[in-house]
Amino acid sequence: MKAVWNNTVIAESTDTVVVEGNHYFPKDSIACEFFKPSETTSVCPWKGTASYYTLDVDGTENTDAAWYYPETKSAADEIKEHIAFWKGVQVVE
Repeated sequence: MKAVWNNTVIAESTDTVVVEGNHYFPKDSIACEFFKPSETTSVCPWKGTASYYTLDVDGTENTDAAWYYPETKSAADEIKEHIAFWKGVQVVE
């Protein structure tokens, strides 16, 4: 699978985990140079507290377009150390 935004592959892996229709990419499969930490968080009752990244590709930002769970609840252990996308990021084979 590939995560593509602004015509750039920002993550690629043959080992994604699909949860609630979202592909979670292993942390080591992302192109780190496009990810900037965000202060945003949100809470999922069964996964835990999510943190976000803003994508920056060729000077164009996509605020909070990637999320991950720094500490997962036990029900979500399969997505520990994984990152998912939204806000126009295309996940394709």
